[in-house]
Amino acid sequence: MNFNNKVIWITGASSGIGKALALALSQQNCQLILSSRRKEALEDVKNQCQRSEQVAILPFDLADYKEMKPFVGKAIKLFGKIDMLVNNGGISQRSLVIDTDISVDEKLMSVDYFGPVALSKALLPHFVDRKSGHFVTVSSVMGKFSSPYRSGYCGAKHALHGFFDALRLEHDKDNIKVTMICPGFVNTDVAKNALTGDGSTQKYQDEATENGLHVDEFVKRMLKAIEHEKFEAYIGKKEILGVYLKRFFPKVLHWYVLRSTVR
Repeated sequence: MNFNNKVIWITGASSGIGKALALALSQQNCQLILSSRRKEALEDVKNQCQRSEQVAILPFDLADYKEMKPFVGKAIKLFGKIDMLVNNGGISQRSLVIDTDISVDEKLMSVDYFGPVALSKALLPHFVDRKSGHFVTVSSVMGKFSSPYRSGYCGAKHALHGFFDALRLEHDKDNIKVTMICPGFVNTDVAKNALTGDGSTQKYQDEATENGLHVDEFVKRMLKAIEHEKFEAYIGKKEILGVYLKRFFPKVLHWYVLRSTVR
């Protein structure tokens, strides 16, 4: 597929991967719908986009996952159709299981799992009616294996794979595509915004994220994976090897993670 004349809806578009993706796609001949909680930040991203007249904003909170249907209706009315939904919005975590209040797990599941799932389910009839559509969901390599300090985040990301693998199978007949994008460490503010055990944000960058892939390089590889309609794409540095160790040598991965875990 290509992005020519496509209407692409991006969640989590006010910063990080979502913002970089919006700026890259604004150079293509397509129309964009940008969503996140922060209206002013979305306006700023829109103003930075090329051909900003072809960019619309639609603020909402993924945590309000029971209210997705009205937002889908509003999104479709903006340009008359939607060709692709990029489920990028989400939050991370940095806390041990024993120190994490269950309310934090609930928050992570609401934003990282139920939000994208509810939004996708609300949009699905539109894709089925058109016999065309592409769900692009930003998971994580933590959706394929786990690491300390990220129990709730890993749980939500693992769950995304189970759901979207089933959706892909059920709607292959409707020409609906599903691409799971699995970032490793990407140099964004994801660590600063990560939830700690009491639900507060970490507020500081960690070394692994600081040394991660530059967000523009990540988006370049992400767009290539979308263009090729890949089922899954693992994008990062050496940490993506964990995906293959988990599959073929799980005890080796266990040993390695215990000796190299960084917050």
